[in-house]
Amino acid sequence: MSPPNGHANSSVGSTDQFHQPAPSAFVPGTNAVSQFSPAQIKEFVSLLEVPFDPGVIEWRVTNTSKGNGCLRGQVIPYADQRAYTDRLNALFSPAGWTRKYTVHTSANFQRAKDQKTTAKVFVTCDLTIFGVGSHSATGEEWTDDENAGTAAEAQAFKRSCACFGLGRYLYHFTGTWVDLDDRKRPKTIPKLAGWATPEGWRQGLRPGQAPHSQSSMPKTNNQSHQSGRAQGKQSELVQRIEGMAEALGKGLYRGLLKTIATAWKPIDITDVVVLEKVLAHMQAAERGLKRLEAALGRTGPEPLATILRSLNLSSLDRVESLDTLHKIVLALEERAATK
Repeated sequence: MSPPNGHANSSVGSTDQFHQPAPSAFVPGTNAVSQFSPAQIKEFVSLLEVPFDPGVIEWRVTNTSKGNGCLRGQVIPYADQRAYTDRLNALFSPAGWTRKYTVHTSANFQRAKDQKTTAKVFVTCDLTIFGVGSHSATGEEWTDDENAGTAAEAQAFKRSCACFGLGRYLYHFTGTWVDLDDRKRPKTIPKLAGWATPEGWRQGLRPGQAPHSQSSMPKTNNQSHQSGRAQGKQSELVQRIEGMAEALGKGLYRGLLKTIATAWKPIDITDVVVLEKVLAHMQAAERGLKRLEAALGRTGPEPLATILRSLNLSSLDRVESLDTLHKIVLALEERAATK
């Protein structure tokens, strides 16, 4: 496990040079709850939300496909833990935040992709920024991976950071297909959109923004007003749905988009009514996950693994519908009631 703050053997400098002015840092010994005003906390959160410098972004191949003798892969961007700790240290100083890990292991159950029976390690990270607040999140990995603990730890830490807004923008990427070399490495690196850079973000660019277009026919003031309101409502709903991605997880988020709207991304949905329906289902799913988390706190991970096995699911990431989530929640709450 890595130390409470920072990164083991990290260098003094970082390619993610974050020189934004920030409110005064936390002073040890003071009242952390009243240390910052609401306005200062809002400013901190806005600074945490700024994308990482492109120089610290790496690309991971998530899917591969071979056609016409050419190997291609779907890649998504990510940042190493170092980038997250560097941002926290820059804004709050190493003394201004801390993290704590809790490790659990599950009973053996069958993995979907290869039908192999193995266990999982679950790592929960409690991240506290003094004077701002605390968030926790859980990462998981199969125990037959020799780096299972490290991978689950990193996942948990990044997810808890995302609760504060740090690195959350990375959840908006759905993958880009590029050519791979014979070692399955990308031959070319995709160019980041403007909203995914510090400069573009500070200029007001955001994911999901529809491109501006001009109609060849002039509109009346009333038509323009109605059109503007409709576009504003659509944009608001798209952003709210995109904001649910981190809370729901990839499987449930994509599953609801597919079953309700037959869409891959919220921005592809043009009907406001459908967008509202998708958002309502996602909000219901979020409430279900909170109930699940509460029950899990009373039962531990063992009963959940048993319930998932009974539904032929290898993990919660495989849950793609509200109906399945509802079954899991009810079953786990029933187990919790007997504790």
